[in-house]
Amino acid sequence: MRRALCVLVLFVAGCASGHSGSDTATGIHDKAVKFAECMRNNGVRRFPDPDASGALTIDGVLNGSSIDPSSEAWKNAIGACKTLQPPGFTGNKVTPEQRKPRLAFAQCIRDSGVPDFPDPTPDGPLVDTNRIPSAATPAGMSALNAAMHKCGAIYADQLGITGR
Repeated sequence: MRRALCVLVLFVAGCASGHSGSDTATGIHDKAVKFAECMRNNGVRRFPDPDASGALTIDGVLNGSSIDPSSEAWKNAIGACKTLQPPGFTGNKVTPEQRKPRLAFAQCIRDSGVPDFPDPTPDGPLVDTNRIPSAATPAGMSALNAAMHKCGAIYADQLGITGR
């Protein structure tokens, strides 16, 4: 399900930005690679590179790894690399200014046919399909996909999901 989320976010970002999906995916991948390099250069030696889509989440990095997010090296690296964090990586808190368009996006998704879409948490991803019960069904994913296309186009610039 997390992979579907990444694909949806990448697809919406491509559609919303006016760039082709591959340009957007390349931009997201490049940012994720720079973030991974920064994390390694700042003491988290085993930090992985993103997959080919650029998908890189804190859960994906930490689950099944020996990386300790409570270590001093992790904390220092997260701070040093904060500006390079790719979309969807949840290692930082959302500022009050960033929260407003995220809440408006969530309301747009609900108004567009996904009534169980939750407000994003201050330190979580914009879209977390694990928190959307209807996303567990094919019809629910179709409705979410359509709503994300619509709302992503409206809020793309404010949410930082534009291409390069």
